[in-house]
Amino acid sequence: MIGNGSTVALVTPMTNAGGLDWSALTNLIDFHIASGTQNIVIAGTTGESSTLSTDEHIMVIEKACEIAAGRIPIIAGTGSNSTSQTIDLSAAVGGLPIAGYLVVVPYYNKPTQYGLEAHFTAIADALDKPIILYNVPGRTVVDMSNETIIKLSKHQNIAGVKEASGDLTRLAELRQMTGNNFLLLSGDDGTSCEFMLRGGDGCISVTANVLPSQMRRLCDLAISGNREEATSLDQEIQPLHQSLFFESNPIPVKYALHTMGLIASGIRLPLTWLTESNQKPINNYLNRGNIDNEINIL
Repeated sequence: MIGNGSTVALVTPMTNAGGLDWSALTNLIDFHIASGTQNIVIAGTTGESSTLSTDEHIMVIEKACEIAAGRIPIIAGTGSNSTSQTIDLSAAVGGLPIAGYLVVVPYYNKPTQYGLEAHFTAIADALDKPIILYNVPGRTVVDMSNETIIKLSKHQNIAGVKEASGDLTRLAELRQMTGNNFLLLSGDDGTSCEFMLRGGDGCISVTANVLPSQMRRLCDLAISGNREEATSLDQEIQPLHQSLFFESNPIPVKYALHTMGLIASGIRLPLTWLTESNQKPINNYLNRGNIDNEINIL
């Protein structure tokens, strides 16, 4: 099923000058395959989609498919605040071997719940591959309600939702009213363990960029209902969950990956490099040996 289990919201590696770095992208995708990551979201929020030109956006998805070569499902981030633009971009990559699309709630223009329903319905009607809704009110301002998600879950081409509000009280109603075939995916690393223990089907994770094998194990434990081991592992990872959001994503995670030697320091304005004071908690976590097993996979 598209997107279940451990999915990484992959960064878009860039050279120090800000150009796209295909060699690093190859290494990252190979790293995730070797580490047991089950799906890759490419060119989403963590992939700096908002700073990519349309041609670059398409090229990044195309390259990811080429590198993955069928070894891992690729989910294309194609959402925008324009319905027609989202359809056009999605159609432009629809012929690639992607598993489906991740489509964010439109940002800035603040649609109503009716507008959200119409927006996602129009997109799902226009495409022939499944879409995952993406609710992230911390970035979009608008919070897609449970009622709207439940209505949209009836569409045959809408496969699930990435729920990044961090509100765990929403999950029970969503599970009851959407059924087991509709994917409920956490988009909030800090609460993802409990989300899955309460019946979620997986997570789309920023932290998985840094700890792919540990996030895979966390997903396996939590989805299977092993609360004791899942909670124990999550407590070990929590300091990294928190430090990766001290500044706007993907600023901290790009710093972490650069420190690990996996990518160069490229990031595009208006995003800037992680400030020195916020580097310390990430350095402390990495220096404790928490990533030794991850790096040994390379």
